[in-house]
Amino acid sequence: MTDLKFHWFLPTNGGDGRQVVGGGHGTPAGAAGRPASVPYLGQIARSAEQLGFEAALTPTGAWCEDAWITTAMLASVSERLKFLVAFRPGLTSPFLAAQMAGTFQNLSGGRLLLNVVTGGESHEQRMYGDFLDKDARYERCGEFLEIVRDLWSGKPVTFEGRHFQLSDAVLAQIPAPLPQVYFGGSSPAALDVAARHVDVYLTWGEPPAAVAAKVARVRDLADAEGRQLAYGLRVHTIARDTAEEAWAEADRLLAGISEEQIRQVQDGLRRSESEGQRRMLDLNGGTKDGLEIHPNLWAGVGLVRGGAGTALVGSHRQIADLIEEYAAAGITEFVLSGYPHLEEAYRFGEGVLPELAARGLWRHPAPPAGATASVPFGGAVTR
Repeated sequence: MTDLKFHWFLPTNGGDGRQVVGGGHGTPAGAAGRPASVPYLGQIARSAEQLGFEAALTPTGAWCEDAWITTAMLASVSERLKFLVAFRPGLTSPFLAAQMAGTFQNLSGGRLLLNVVTGGESHEQRMYGDFLDKDARYERCGEFLEIVRDLWSGKPVTFEGRHFQLSDAVLAQIPAPLPQVYFGGSSPAALDVAARHVDVYLTWGEPPAAVAAKVARVRDLADAEGRQLAYGLRVHTIARDTAEEAWAEADRLLAGISEEQIRQVQDGLRRSESEGQRRMLDLNGGTKDGLEIHPNLWAGVGLVRGGAGTALVGSHRQIADLIEEYAAAGITEFVLSGYPHLEEAYRFGEGVLPELAARGLWRHPAPPAGATASVPFGGAVTR
C-alpha cells in the first residue's frame, strides 16, 4: 500500500479555542479564545512539521484571514511544512494567480500546494463582486485551471473563453516544482472539473462506503480523460489514549453547543448551494442525537461549523483502524484538524501516527537528522 500523507489545519477562520469554533460557508464564525495571530499560528505550524504532517490547509472566505498573506508570513517562522493555500478562482486573474504561485513556490523552497475553492454561496461571492451562478462558477474554474497549467509550461498562452481572454501571455515565475492542485466538490459540475484539471480530489468525512462510491465516480471520470488522481479526506479528529477519554471529549464539545447556536448556524448553512454541505447537514440532522454515524465517526462538529463536519473519535488504535478503512476506499491523503489545533496536533501526531507507522502505512517526511540544508552567514547553501 502507498504511504499515507497527513496534513493539518491553520484556524484562520475565527481563531481557535477549546470549543468548536463555528461558522464557515458564508456563516460568520463564533467567538474563539485564541486569535489567529502569527505567533499562535506559528506555534501550530512548527508543531505540525515536527510531528510529521506534510502540509497545513489554510481556508478561504469572507470570515477568514487571507490565506496567501497568512501563509507567506508563516513560511518565515517554519522550516519544512508545506502550505495548502485555499483560494477562489475568478476573484484573481489566472495570470496573477499563476505568478503568485510561482513566487511563493520559488521563495519558500517548494512549500506551496493549492486548494481551489469554487465557492458554494452566491451571497458570499457577491461580497467579492462575483455575480455568476454556481454552474457558471465551475465553468470559469475549469477555464482558470486550464490557463494556469498552460502558463506554468512557460510557453506563450493565448486563450479565448467565455470567462477569460489572454493574448500572448508568458509567465516568468515558473514554480519549481509545480504545486499540486487540490479540489473538492460533490456536484456533477464539480466532479467534471476534478477529472479534467486537478491532482488531488478532496471529499469530506462521510462514512467509508459513501467515500468509496464518490472516489469510484471521480476515478471513472478521470479515466475517461486519460488522467490519474490521488484522493484525500478532510475531517476532524479527537484522538485519546482510550475510547472512553475520546468520547468524553466529544461529549464535552457537544455540551458547549447550545440549541440556539445550532438553530442559527443550521439556518445559515441551509442557504448554501454546495452539494457537499447539504450532505454534511444530512449526516447530523440538526440534532444532538444519533451523531455516531459510523463506528468512531462523529457528526457533531457539523452542527455549528460549515464545511468539514465530522470527526474521527476514539483510541489511537481505533482511529488508525478507521483510517485503514478509508485507505481501502481509495484515500491516500488526510487533511485533519481538531480543537484546540495546537494540542490536538500533538494528540494525533504522538498517538495515531506512530500506530500507523508500526503498521507500515506512514513514514515521517522530514529528512534524517543532519541532512537538512543550512545557509552560513554570507555563504552558499551547504549540505
